[in-house]
This record gives sequence, C-alpha cells and structure tokens, in this order.
Amino acid sequence: MSSLFPALADDPSERVALRFGPRSVTYARLAAAAGALGARLRDRGAGRVAVWATPSLETAVAVVGALHAGAAAVPLNPKSGEKELAHILSDSAPALVLAAPGDELPEALGGLERIDVDADGHGSGAPGPAPVDDEAPALVVYTSGTTGPPKGAVLPRRAVATTLDALAAAWRWTGDDVLVHGLPLFHVHGLVLGILGPLRRGGSVRHLGRFSTEGVARELNSGATMLFGVPTMYHRIAEALPEEPELVKALAGARLLVSGSAALPVHDHERIAAATGRRVIERYGMTETLMNTAARADGEARPGTVGVPLPGVELRLVEEDGSLVTALDGESVGEIQVRGPNLFTEYLNRPDATAAAFTADGWFRTGDVAVRDPDGQVRIVGRKATDLIKSGGYKIGAGEIENALLEHPGVREAAVTGEPDDDLGERIVAWVVPVDPQAPPGTAELADHVARRLAPHKRPRVVRHLDALPRNDMGKIMKRALPS
Repeated sequence: MSSLFPALADDPSERVALRFGPRSVTYARLAAAAGALGARLRDRGAGRVAVWATPSLETAVAVVGALHAGAAAVPLNPKSGEKELAHILSDSAPALVLAAPGDELPEALGGLERIDVDADGHGSGAPGPAPVDDEAPALVVYTSGTTGPPKGAVLPRRAVATTLDALAAAWRWTGDDVLVHGLPLFHVHGLVLGILGPLRRGGSVRHLGRFSTEGVARELNSGATMLFGVPTMYHRIAEALPEEPELVKALAGARLLVSGSAALPVHDHERIAAATGRRVIERYGMTETLMNTAARADGEARPGTVGVPLPGVELRLVEEDGSLVTALDGESVGEIQVRGPNLFTEYLNRPDATAAAFTADGWFRTGDVAVRDPDGQVRIVGRKATDLIKSGGYKIGAGEIENALLEHPGVREAAVTGEPDDDLGERIVAWVVPVDPQAPPGTAELADHVARRLAPHKRPRVVRHLDALPRNDMGKIMKRALPS
C-alpha cells in the first residue's frame, strides 16, 4: 500500500497545488479539504461516489477526497444526455454525488444524497488517508459508448500510480513543474494526467477553465513549464501563432508541450516547430490502459509517432489471424495489444465484455492499429473498426492519408474512411472541409497529392466536401457520425 500523493500525506506546504482562474489552494489547504471530505465519505461507508465533473476546483478536491477515503470516484460529464447519465448512474450505483455549491444538477441525480464540496480547506485535524490496497478501485471512467451503452472501466490505484510514475520518468516530470491545461475533468487525460499527475509529483496545476490561446500564453509566460492539450487545441495554437507574438514566446519557453487523445496532424507539428523552435511530443493511451507509450523529453519528437512503450508496459502488434507483426518497417500494420500494471481490472458489471477484451494470456486488445518504425517508435494509423481499410490487397491506415490531405493548402480538415468496392474490396473515401468552400479541391487533385506523398494505392477514390467534421468533447473525429 502506498500513498498516491506523498506531498499531501507527508508535509503539506503553503505552495500552490491547484489554481482555477483566480481561485487556488495550497497543498496545506488541499490536504485539509480532502481530509475533511474523506472523513465524511468514510463515515457514510461510501464505496463509489459520483463527481459532477465541471472544470472547477471542487471537482479536483472531490476526486482527491474520494481517494483519501479509499472510495472510487465516478466522474460524470456535465454535458451527458439524460439517457446516458441514467445508464451510468444505474450501472455504477454511487452512494452519493459530490458537486460544487450552487451547481444545478439534472433530475437523474435527484435521488442521490448530495454533498457540496468545500474547496477552501478550512479547519484541521482531519484523519489521514484510509489504508487501501493498491488493487482497490480509484476511478470508474465510462468509455464513449460508440458501439453500445458506455462501459465503466474500473481503474485501480496501482494503474494510476504506475502510469504517472512512468510518465515522470519519460518526461523528467518533477515537483518544480507547473502544468497548464484546459482539458475536461471527466476523462483520464484531463483528470488523471492533468490533475492527479502534478499532485503526485508535488507540483502545481493551472487550469484555464476554458481553453484559449491567450490563456496559454499568459500562463506559460508567467511561470508554467508544461502544456497538455488535444489536437484541436494545438491546431488553434498553430493558426494563432502568426498574429500572437506572446504565444510564440510562451511556447518557445515551455519545457514540454504534450498532445494526446488523438493524432496531431503533421502540418500542425511543423507550423508550431517553425514558429517557436519547439516540438510537440505525443503519447498514446486510452481509458482502459491509461498510458502505454510516450515520446521522451530527452528523445526525438518525431511528428506522427507516439514514442516507445513506457517502463513496465509490454506492447505488440498482431495480425487478424493472431500472428505477430515483427517487422519494424513503418508499413506493416497490426492491432496494438498491451500488457502491464497500467491496465484496468474490469468493465463494471460486464464480465462478458471484460473477457472479450483480453487474450487468454492477458494481453488487452486495444482496437487501435499501428506500425512500428525501424527504431521501435509506434505510429498509430487508426482504429481497427473504422480506420483500417483493405483496398486492392493492401491494408491501409486512414491516419497517414489524413495527414497527407492536411498538407494540401486547400484542405482545412480531413477524415478518411473506406466503403465497399466491387473491384478493390474497399475504396478510400476522403471527407474534406475545404479552406475555400467556393473553390474546393477536387478528387483528381487530392488523389495526385496523396499519391505523390505516400503511394498510388493510398490515394482517395472519392472526395466528399463538408462544412465541418463531427467531433466529440476531446476533439476526436466521430467517423460513425459522418453522413451515410
């Protein structure tokens, strides 16, 4: 058994731990607030507690307080629809809900006891953290539910600790670092990496509340050392750099720029590097596994790659027939399977889904497809269900074609899918948001553009123009929502 947050347990200081806009708490106040909340939860015997996960100080205190009590936190997306929220509550059966004072909660939460979170940390003398086994649940985070109702991935304390420690080793992350981000707090990216990560290191977080390039520039120019974001955020940064010299200065001075949750297009990598001299690094993870790979702070930040497996994580690529992909040629595609202490323990109440997610020897089937470069770096090329296209006898990942399309000056956004073709098996379809809707690039022009950069068999055969691509809260393109 070990403490997730030694800086809270050992000698809490007056150093700022969390800041959300003008509001902040020191480590001493956070220890008092989490301790007081944890004591209340322990008195109620709460095993699982829902957290109304707004981007607020109260959400962070609520999760730390739940972990202090030995309870599992179930973060709820405030934008969830009525049906989805009802499913999550029925499935996870939380004992109560934690929320910021004044937050208006939907009817679905009306039957639960509510505790308003005091984030100010007044008072002292609260008991220390409950002794909890490392395998005990820390969080139940619900997947996106693209192929059915969301499933609750049960993340043990062991997975949280090992992932954060592995990232600390890869990124040289210390208590001197100050992280800035504007990510939601109901996903593992914003909550586990973005809030619990700095607290485990004894560092500091500055949450923007709502992402803005002005906020990023302000915080990085006033002492923050690291930035976490998703590709949509870095795209906005790349677009703003020519007109915002303070943003250029901010990124140039940052110690670490990290992108995750989806692939960052190569052209945004290059625009940021050209303007600031700094490279964005990427990492790869998912709800069920937390983090699997990462580019190292002292390594090469190569656009399109997500680094190498983190310490303790085993990773392999597997063909559809179960055979291993051993070639390190940057072309041979396989499904990523992982094994290690970073994995979840189960899908709550879904033994069937849990069993189906693992191989007989304990490897988790991620559903993501990738290639490995000669030096072992991993390049994600898409999801097995939506991004692996079999055309003319080739297995093609949609991601590399999307990157190539985004290098065309007439393309603002791009997504690539496959559709049935009598001759090829599947033909490649490009969904394009043009820079100029009045003069969009045509099929022949884009096909030639891709063929010159990749290979002729990877060129799109069909181009469809859209006003915008459907995206979720983390900026991922929702290909299942594309027009049929």
